Amino acid sequence: MDARTERYAAALSEMIRRETVSASGARDGTKFTEFRALLTELFPHIFGVCQRTDFPDGFVLRWQGRDHAQPPVLFMNHHDVVEAAEGWSHAPFSGEIAGGKLWGRGTLDDKGGLWAMLQAADELAAEGFSPSRDVWFSSSCTEETTGVGAREIAAWFRERGVRFEMSFDEGGMILRSPISGVEGVFAMVGVGEKGCADLKFIARSGGGHASTPEKNTPLVRLGKFMAAVERSRIFPAELSPTVCEMFRRFAPGMGKLGAVMKKPERFAPLLKRVIPSLSGAAAALLRTTVAFTMARGSEGTNVLPSEAWVVGNMRFSHHQGQEASFRAIEKLAKRYDVEMEILDPGFPSRITDCNGTAFRLTERAVHAVFPDVVPAPYIMTGASDSRFFDGVCGQCIRFLPFTIDDQQLSSVHGADENVDLDTLVPAVEWYKFMMREV
Repeated sequence: MDARTERYAAALSEMIRRETVSASGARDGTKFTEFRALLTELFPHIFGVCQRTDFPDGFVLRWQGRDHAQPPVLFMNHHDVVEAAEGWSHAPFSGEIAGGKLWGRGTLDDKGGLWAMLQAADELAAEGFSPSRDVWFSSSCTEETTGVGAREIAAWFRERGVRFEMSFDEGGMILRSPISGVEGVFAMVGVGEKGCADLKFIARSGGGHASTPEKNTPLVRLGKFMAAVERSRIFPAELSPTVCEMFRRFAPGMGKLGAVMKKPERFAPLLKRVIPSLSGAAAALLRTTVAFTMARGSEGTNVLPSEAWVVGNMRFSHHQGQEASFRAIEKLAKRYDVEMEILDPGFPSRITDCNGTAFRLTERAVHAVFPDVVPAPYIMTGASDSRFFDGVCGQCIRFLPFTIDDQQLSSVHGADENVDLDTLVPAVEWYKFMMREV
C-alpha cells in the first residue's frame, strides 16, 4: 500500500469506527455531534476556509468563490448509516483494513463518499485553491430514515434565496456488467429517482375462532391481492429518454442485441418485453413497482383476525406518476375487499438532462480519471437526499466515484460492506477535478 492510500484508509477507517446509525423516533444526537467534530479534525483546511452552519440533523459549508455572479454548486453526502445485523466476517464498526479492502458499515453508503468529497476539498484548500464560484457542501444524518435533515437544509437555502445551478450527491457507482447481458465497465450516473411511497392495505372481518373459518378471511384476501399485484399489468412499462440513452451506451457490450439497443425508441414494443427478462433491476427501470415489506394478523394462533394488514413500499415511475399509480393499485385492492391507506405519499424528483452542464461535467470527470469507463445515465430506484433539493437546484446528479463488484453492491445495507483500497485515490481525484472545473 502506498503512503497516500495508507493515509486515506486511516482517515476513512476512523470515520467508520464512529457508529452513526440513524433511527426513526427519539434518538440521542450526541454521536452525530461528535462525528462532525471528528470531521473538523480530519479536514482542517476546508473547515478553516468555509463558513459553517449547523442544523439539528446536519451541517452545511460555504466555500466562497471568486465570481459571485455565477450561480453556486452543491456537493452532498450524508453521514448516517443503517444498522448492521449479524453475519459480518469483519466487525461492522471496526474500520478493519484487510485483503486490500476497508471493511465496515458506511464504507460505500455513505461515509466513503463524504470522506472522498471532503478529502478532495481539504487538499485543494491546503494548496491555496479558490473555486471560480461559491461551492457549498451539505451533509445530513437522517438520509436513511426520515430525510428531515436534508428537508430542513433545503428549506434554509430556499428562505435565503440560494439556488444552485447543479448538485452532486451519492448514487450510482462504477460497475462491471451493471445489467445481465451487458459487457463492459460503466459509471452509472443517476439523473433522477423514482418516487417512494408507503401504502397500507387492510382487510377486515368479524373475526372468530380458527376452528370454524369462513371463506376469504382477511389474510386470505390479502394474499390473493398481493399475488394479483405481482401478476397484474396495472403499472405500464415505458422506455423513458433516460433509459433509452442508457441502453444506447450499453449497446456496444450487448452482442447481437446491441444493434437493437442502438435505436431503442424504434424497437420499444420489443424491448418492453425483453428488458424485464434481463434482471429485476432492469425491469424496475420501466415501471412503478410495489414490494410488500410488513404484515400483521391476529395475536393468537387460533384466532381469526378481525383486521389484518400489509405494507407495500411503492416506487412510482415518472411516466405513470404518483396519483395514477395510487389509483391503479387502490382499484385492484377493492376487487379483494381490501382498503388502502397512504402512510407516506412521497414525491417524485425531476430528471436532469443528459445534455446539460451537470451531466456533461460528470462525464468529463469520469473520462479524465477513469479513461476506460463509459458513463451511462439511469433512474435510481432508491431514494436519496437529492429529492429534497429540486426546488433549489436546476440539475441534480447522483454518483459516487467508487469502483465496486457484485459482492460490494449487495453489501450496501447488507453484511460485509467494504470498499477497495485501490479505488480511494481515484475517488479523491474525481472530486478534485469536479471542484476545479465547476
